[in-house]
Amino acid sequence: MTTVAQLRKAALGLPEVEEGRHAGMVSFAVRGKGFASVTKDGQVQLQLPDTAAEEAVAAHPSGERLERTGKPVGFRVPLEDINGKDLNALVHTSWAHRAPKRLASTLTDARTAAEGPVAGLPAGIGRPATRALLVAGITNLEEVAGRSAAELLALHGVGPKAVRILGGELQERGLDFRQ
Repeated sequence: MTTVAQLRKAALGLPEVEEGRHAGMVSFAVRGKGFASVTKDGQVQLQLPDTAAEEAVAAHPSGERLERTGKPVGFRVPLEDINGKDLNALVHTSWAHRAPKRLASTLTDARTAAEGPVAGLPAGIGRPATRALLVAGITNLEEVAGRSAAELLALHGVGPKAVRILGGELQERGLDFRQ
């Protein structure tokens, strides 16, 4: 069973997402464009392109097409009927559908780069931290040194272990985090 907290974590882990309320529902938007919300009765609503919505309906029988003024705009499913992995994938697809193209391509590029070795970042920090740094525009240790440890920890996906590894790499090169 998936919870609102898991939806919140998935949505807020994406770039430039803001949480708010819309029509009494918890909602998430990227640059002012809503992409996900939760109704009072626990239904998650996701703005999706037609093909993704059709695939979601086929994969989740308790879900249904979401329509506004008779026009299909996405997918709705009870949170309790979707697993966390599927929810994360649908939230990402919904975000990418509503985000500006350049912003969406930045995240796609970062996810692709994080799949293989990234020359400017140590592999030991892990893929989530690597993705978070790449999405933030940090691609090498010199750029890491331009941030404080607290700023790095605030990035979703960067934890204490990654900061510790980055700090060690910086020290080896005679650098340090910004104070």
